[in-house]
Amino acid sequence: MPLFIEELSLNAWPALKTMVHQGWLLRFAEGYTKRSNSIQAIYAQANENMERQIAFCDEIYAAAGLKTIFKITPFVPEALDQRLEQRGYTLVEPSSVKILDNIRSVKEPHMQEILIEHEPSERWLRTMASMNQLTEHQIEVTRRLLTSSPLKQGFFTLLHDTKPVACGLAVIEQGYVGLYDIVTSEACRNRGYGEQLLLHILKWARENGAVKSYILVLQSNASANRLYEKLNYQLLYTYWYRCRSEEGN
Repeated sequence: MPLFIEELSLNAWPALKTMVHQGWLLRFAEGYTKRSNSIQAIYAQANENMERQIAFCDEIYAAAGLKTIFKITPFVPEALDQRLEQRGYTLVEPSSVKILDNIRSVKEPHMQEILIEHEPSERWLRTMASMNQLTEHQIEVTRRLLTSSPLKQGFFTLLHDTKPVACGLAVIEQGYVGLYDIVTSEACRNRGYGEQLLLHILKWARENGAVKSYILVLQSNASANRLYEKLNYQLLYTYWYRCRSEEGN
């Protein structure tokens, strides 16, 4: 199941371009988000020619004007992480993939002001960008990444007294709903808005045929991890990135 969830996450948050090289997926999205601008070495398990593979990736990303970033999951060749460390790649953003096996067990939300859209509208993009402090370029890349997906998408904005207080994205595929860009306005945190947003998303997911949920979360985000544990999300696997610097997303 873990590799299946990894594939769902690749589909839910795509790249603008993807290149396949000997079982490695090289993803490009003009530098915005590590998820969409990293190498996913999940299909070629052999360790031979690894140095040549890494050098090839360095050349391709340098030509694109991007830093070379590898996503290290339990599914990559065993020696890859060590090889990258030896080449000077820094470990950044240790993260967890968590799963909720039964979304029908989750309670109903009590806040009723929720806006649900089925495409990344300008209103949703601007709300999300404001809460995440995105640049204009990052907003445009996000719009292009999330437009015209063949998957069922929901773009959520939780309101309080008609003002946005939290927002997020949900993507359904094969009975699973993935949660992305879940964020609460900085001025409105620690008031339960994040939980209410998640409850609305899971309610929508149930109504649209999903039975399970997964989420990707930074291990350093203590408040988010507490919330997901409260909703009974369980650790499935961990991952991190290897890159030459900690710049970017």
